[in-house]
Amino acid sequence: MWRLARAGAARTAGGRLTVAAAAATAGASGGWYERLAQSVPVHWAEEGLVALQAAAGLPWWAAIVCGAGLLRTAVTLPLAAHQSRLLAKLENLQPEIKKLAEHLRYEVSVRGKQLGWSEKVARFHFKKNLRRIITELYIRDNCHPFKATLLVWVQIPMWVCVSLALRNCSVGATDSGVQEQFSAGGALWFTDLTAPDSTWILPVSLGLMNLLIVEIFASQKMEVSRFQKIATNFFRVVSVVMIPVAATVPSKS
Repeated sequence: MWRLARAGAARTAGGRLTVAAAAATAGASGGWYERLAQSVPVHWAEEGLVALQAAAGLPWWAAIVCGAGLLRTAVTLPLAAHQSRLLAKLENLQPEIKKLAEHLRYEVSVRGKQLGWSEKVARFHFKKNLRRIITELYIRDNCHPFKATLLVWVQIPMWVCVSLALRNCSVGATDSGVQEQFSAGGALWFTDLTAPDSTWILPVSLGLMNLLIVEIFASQKMEVSRFQKIATNFFRVVSVVMIPVAATVPSKS
């Protein structure tokens, strides 16, 4: 009896290990995209969308629009306002930085002649001290340029999570009932939210709208720094690349 019990336990343990190994293999074969699609933030986004649609009683297309509006109002808008304040502080610092840089260049020139510095050494000390002065100004006014990128670090992951949550709903990864609602929850020419927009109206509109927003913000700046130019060009490229990407995903995304 004891031997039989041990054999049974061994078979049970072996079966569990086999199932666990199979599950691990399936997860590995899914790749990073599937692991990301099944991550906790994406599931939170799914639950939030389903709860919003159930509470509001709206068709899915309207619920998605309302959800996007809520996220922009509660998250994106405050961060955009914070970013604008930081960029304004950075612009206001430019005259002071320019004045201090001219004074520092004169001091380094005088000091270099006294100590016999070469042009290379003098340039090194000038750049080193200028970086220190600029850092002190950023700390004084609490406007380090990296803080102005907070909107990007929040908006892009949020957009990815919501897009993957909508994808899970459209393919039935969350609930087959939600998938059925998506297939008939559209409007106008995109009645099936589980299928891509074959007319490209939605992808092109999305890309042009984002590009328009980028250009509006860019036109408000009279003098832009190198970092701001890079950020503006980056968002221009993202807006254009977004069009073909959006054309390959279901209409609700």
